[in-house]
Amino acid sequence: MKNITRGLMLLASVAVSLSAAAEPAKFSLTSTDITAGKHMKKAQEFNGFGCTGDDLSPQLSWSGAPAGTVAFAITAYDPDAPTGSGWWHWQVVNIPAEVTSLAAGAGKSDQTAIPKGSQQIENDYGVAGFGGACPPQGHGVHRYQFTVHALSKKLELPANTSGALTGYMINANSLASGTIEALYKRD
Repeated sequence: MKNITRGLMLLASVAVSLSAAAEPAKFSLTSTDITAGKHMKKAQEFNGFGCTGDDLSPQLSWSGAPAGTVAFAITAYDPDAPTGSGWWHWQVVNIPAEVTSLAAGAGKSDQTAIPKGSQQIENDYGVAGFGGACPPQGHGVHRYQFTVHALSKKLELPANTSGALTGYMINANSLASGTIEALYKRD
């Protein structure tokens, strides 16, 4: 009986090991500038509308993209903005599949720091680039969701595409995504 029990335990152990080895790598997003659940620095604050930050997009890196990834998209969104529809701070699509990181400041509106072939969409500040956090004073803590999507195809979007349509097209063609939800508030 002991031998049967040992044999079953060994078989179960091998099965668990094989299933863990068969699992695909998890697609994930990391940053040296922002941390999940932590407040962002002044570097990621907008410069305008009463805010005086550096307006720099954070450094972002991702890994574990699934097979079939043709391009990447990055979004930065504040669901707590008092607009009824949130606030798009950044949307960049068609980042080449061989790119796995963006340096701090890559979201500059002059388009010089994003990878060739990428397209930045006009944010809710009216700029095709990154626009930092600038919640209304006294409105409390806002969440900023930085998400990278592995896309199954490059997106064909006109230059004046809305944030909502861009979000729809990203989600319709997303194979996997990873998010860092950082925080910010102004007293």
